Amino acid sequence: MEFWDKKIECMSRDEIKQVQLEKLQATLNRVYKNVRHYRKIFREVDFMPEDLSTFSDFKRLPFITRRDLSENYPYDMFAVPLREVVRLHTASINFEDPIVIGFTQNDINNWAELMARNFTAVGISKDDVVQIALNFGITTGPFGIQVGAEKIGASVIPMSSGKFSAQIKIMRDFRTTVLVSTPTLALSLVREMEDMNIDPQKLSLKYGVFGSEPWSETTRDEIETKMHITATDTYGMTELFGPGVAWECPEKNGLHIAEDHFIPEIIDPITLESLPEGSEGELVLTSISKEAFPLIRFRTGDLSRIDYAPCACGRTHCRISRIFKRCDDVIVVRGMAITPEQIGQVLSRVSGGQPVSQIVVERSDGQDQMTVMIEISDLNFFDEMKKQRRFVEQLHRELSELLGWEVVVRLVEPGTFNPDEKVMDKRQFQ
Repeated sequence: MEFWDKKIECMSRDEIKQVQLEKLQATLNRVYKNVRHYRKIFREVDFMPEDLSTFSDFKRLPFITRRDLSENYPYDMFAVPLREVVRLHTASINFEDPIVIGFTQNDINNWAELMARNFTAVGISKDDVVQIALNFGITTGPFGIQVGAEKIGASVIPMSSGKFSAQIKIMRDFRTTVLVSTPTLALSLVREMEDMNIDPQKLSLKYGVFGSEPWSETTRDEIETKMHITATDTYGMTELFGPGVAWECPEKNGLHIAEDHFIPEIIDPITLESLPEGSEGELVLTSISKEAFPLIRFRTGDLSRIDYAPCACGRTHCRISRIFKRCDDVIVVRGMAITPEQIGQVLSRVSGGQPVSQIVVERSDGQDQMTVMIEISDLNFFDEMKKQRRFVEQLHRELSELLGWEVVVRLVEPGTFNPDEKVMDKRQFQ
């Protein structure tokens, strides 16, 4: 079993807690001094950073949400001056309600360290060729993957998500050994290989690192069988770092969280009470090494469990269960986080009001499909079929442009769906 930093990755539980407490103390001091929002909420619960002596003290602090981050747009959550920020990203496709995330050079270095641990745990080394088939853009996604692969000395192909035929040509000609993508894209490549009469066994592929969307064990089995690779899961979110927050080792028995960089908690999403080890609840994360954009008790919206037992691989950092569900209204489709509110803003702009709607997500042939169902009303009923067709076409065009892929829009009779159910996710992950 290979380790990137065995001393850190195999620390005792007592050593992990000591490192966390020291880093947390420094982080709380920095945010209290430099971030008005944290200073305000700390004072509301009569907490000063020097009050921290145990993790029980830490749990006096309130949670923060994406709403807090967006309300402090653009830079009010930064804990360092802007001149120290070397990278800016956003976590949202909705630029009417954005979140801006900053990185110092040390943050970038730590991100590379996290991904180096991820790659090494899987078996990837400096001898590998890593093809990154994720969109390079204003969200963080592939950037941490690239710096992590470069840190271990691997060769990197920053391919982005491009045409499937081009992906396969590069994969064959450049002798790619590692594919990093969404599982959906991997399945699309399998189908493209079949159409091109290319035998995956004749490629150099050995590993697949997949994330950005929920995927089932059935999907893993299909990818591994048809691509003849080892497929592992990676977890992250733009607000924290991006990919590299947690990852699977070859045991595939949960995703290791780097506890020297993050403090994980599981809470009841309704009562907000802490839950015991092994209970399913909302994952809450605190970043204790992030300089520019530290998050204290951040509610991720993801439902998971924590296991503190040492893993058979030898790593002692805790594991979270794979994430298939959320406790908020965010849905992840094709690697993109979407809310009904974002869709509703487009519907409102085009309709001149707020029609009753429902988002339906399904998976067909390994590909996520999204349909927006809209009840017929005075906002969208036209005497002329031509006008109604233009209305649907405009919605289709604007929603597809917003998300970057085709969205189906359907007008339906009132009563077709329950208006209280804003999202109907028909995908099966477990």
